[in-house]
Amino acid sequence: MIWSSLLKVFCNLLLVVGCVAANLGDPYKILGVERHANLQEIRKAYKQLAKEHPDKSNNPEAEKKFVEIKQAYELLADSDRRKAYDLHGITNEDAAMFREQHDYSQYSRFSPDPFEEFFGHRFHFDQDISLFHKLSITTKYFETNILFKSQTTPHLLMFYSDWCFACVKAAGAFKKLIDVLEPLGTSFATINSGHENDLVRRLNVHSIPCIILILDGKFYVYKESIFSVQRIVEFLRHKLPYKLIPIVNDDTVHNFLNGWSDNRVRALVMEPRNQPRLRYLLSAFHFRFRVAFAFVELNSPRSDDIKERYKVHPNLDTVLIFNEDISRPVASVSMSDIPLQTLNNVISSNQYLALPRLSSQRMLEGVCPAEWNRPRKRLCVILVTENTNSHDNARDALRKIALESSYNPERVRFAYIFKENKLILKDTQETLLRVVIIWRRDTTHIKYEWVDEARLHVYQVDNETADHNFNHTKQKLDDTIQRLLRASEALSYEAEVKDLLDEHAKGLISRIINKILLTFEYMADNFGREHILPALSVLGTVGFILGVGYLMAYLVRQEEETIKKQQKNNTTNNNNGTTKTQSNYVPELRLHELRAEKYNGLIRLLKPGCRTIVLVTDLQSRTKLIPGFHKAVWPYRKNKTLMFAHMLIEKGLSWYSELLRLSLTESRDLKINPRNCIGTVVALNGHRKYFCMYHAKHPESNRGAKRMLKMTRQLSNNYRDPEAGSFLSTQSDSDSSVSTESEPHILLEENLLDGLSNWLDRLFEGTTHRYYINYWPDFPTK
Repeated sequence: MIWSSLLKVFCNLLLVVGCVAANLGDPYKILGVERHANLQEIRKAYKQLAKEHPDKSNNPEAEKKFVEIKQAYELLADSDRRKAYDLHGITNEDAAMFREQHDYSQYSRFSPDPFEEFFGHRFHFDQDISLFHKLSITTKYFETNILFKSQTTPHLLMFYSDWCFACVKAAGAFKKLIDVLEPLGTSFATINSGHENDLVRRLNVHSIPCIILILDGKFYVYKESIFSVQRIVEFLRHKLPYKLIPIVNDDTVHNFLNGWSDNRVRALVMEPRNQPRLRYLLSAFHFRFRVAFAFVELNSPRSDDIKERYKVHPNLDTVLIFNEDISRPVASVSMSDIPLQTLNNVISSNQYLALPRLSSQRMLEGVCPAEWNRPRKRLCVILVTENTNSHDNARDALRKIALESSYNPERVRFAYIFKENKLILKDTQETLLRVVIIWRRDTTHIKYEWVDEARLHVYQVDNETADHNFNHTKQKLDDTIQRLLRASEALSYEAEVKDLLDEHAKGLISRIINKILLTFEYMADNFGREHILPALSVLGTVGFILGVGYLMAYLVRQEEETIKKQQKNNTTNNNNGTTKTQSNYVPELRLHELRAEKYNGLIRLLKPGCRTIVLVTDLQSRTKLIPGFHKAVWPYRKNKTLMFAHMLIEKGLSWYSELLRLSLTESRDLKINPRNCIGTVVALNGHRKYFCMYHAKHPESNRGAKRMLKMTRQLSNNYRDPEAGSFLSTQSDSDSSVSTESEPHILLEENLLDGLSNWLDRLFEGTTHRYYINYWPDFPTK
């Protein structure tokens, strides 16, 4: 233990010394490139900076700067060192050996059997969890590498944790799984769930240990026994794209081989079985953007013509690759057990058509990759056409030239492109049916030269003039290509280009359908029995709420229709001369009844600028006075500062009496005749504490309280007319000499509100008299 501790201290000291000696800084900033820059861009930046040699500079820091540039280039040019810097910030070349990692020493990884130390020899395990530690990755590596590589290679991730007995037991099965699937083209990695909690939640890991399949950027959780290798293999086969390798026979093979208009090479997988093996499925998935695969069952009698035509051995696995000639394959391999490396090499060497179409940026990168080195220029001979059958002759001519060409495909490629997918943005001349030779210096810049003497558009089959034009064009292309391949020769023009449009991109409807299918697939994979009952409960609750809501809405609609029909019938009856009754009248103006529980809301708590207009009635006169009051105040129904109410004098007599007493300048005891108060309309301003009064016998004037007292005395002596009403009476009869105007002796209840409309006009004009009070009296509760 002492020696191990000393060794660890020594390693840490070496790490510190190495880091100090190699205090490099950020290599990306030193070279002036982005973090996602490729090797060509890094080399270009380095060569540009390296031109400024320190011997030619007077700057004393030039030599130090030059060393930093060289060290930064060496770090980024080495893929392993660059990965170490991106993941852990390591710049020293030897520091990766001493980089501090998670300490697993407490688990006794290096003892013969850790469980024997605790439990003795009775508990013996042959598995070793150190395999998981060796393959462990981080979340950053998952996002930057696994997701991108999963587009062509399936990845199986094992989630484990420290001190997990089930993980220890699963280590042996995981080793067998690696031995079975890794030779077939499947990649493996492990993730410590205790260190990568965010990734555990993101991938919906349900338990530990757990296997997750990452395929084409999507993840699938494996929920069955992790000890069964066969079930995991079937799970992987099931998750591969549907009909990745369709089955063909003598009747359908011709249509399949002639379908290369989709810009993909054709490949036939022939086996003496009823379905393709997993190795061919994985190869088909890897090359699915370049090669279309089909399966031929050699044991089937419907494949006899295929076996006879291509001389296929009936007991061996055979893979035939066809370019654009279905009569004979361009490559073939036949073995009882074709190795994956051999299969991929054959397919990689023949994954492009003789004349491919530059239909996407991915295809352009494959056919015409960027090459910055002038002596190793990679040229692309491109014909600009349109998506029409009239240009087939020109494409056939260039295809024939490509097939007869003797150039190395690594140096010269032939292709065509549709005019709509513009490659050269700066060229303003007519480009249709013209041939251009390009050299991609980097991902955004090209150099190009037009071959105007190429007359492919006049090429016709079995025509002497066409043969002459074809030979002339071929000779001219050969001379131009040979000249441009020389390191000393330069292409005439240069342009900056953008990414090509993807002709195979799915439309909006297709993307929506795929999204829906993926959602259903995700739900089917991730919803077990324990989720079904809660999900059904939630769906049932939502359905019940929606059903009740729909039923209530339906009943409301039915009631509204019934009311509309009744109103329509009433309108029809009124037009025919029938009498309108009070029960059929539905007012749009709301009248409140002034009671103790509504008193504060109608009067005391009124907002500034708001008023309440109250009609005073009794039980006998209410049915006669309310319709007239409603008619008078109807024009003011849309005024949001007004509220309208009526009060029974039997309930509010004490409040009304106190209101009138407070409005007088002298404190007096009032004797109120309730019968004479009916028909009175009082407009109350709750905020400013004043009111205005209307009564048929109330001579409104500007003399205020004195006029009110005079009217009171005059009315107090007039008891002969019950309708004239001493609505105000006092116990003192002094000052009886006040002269009054002659008034009518009889006033019916129907006529009490005849002058209300004019009084309301004066009220809103502000010409009516205001009676101010100090406070609002309490309204009786009984």
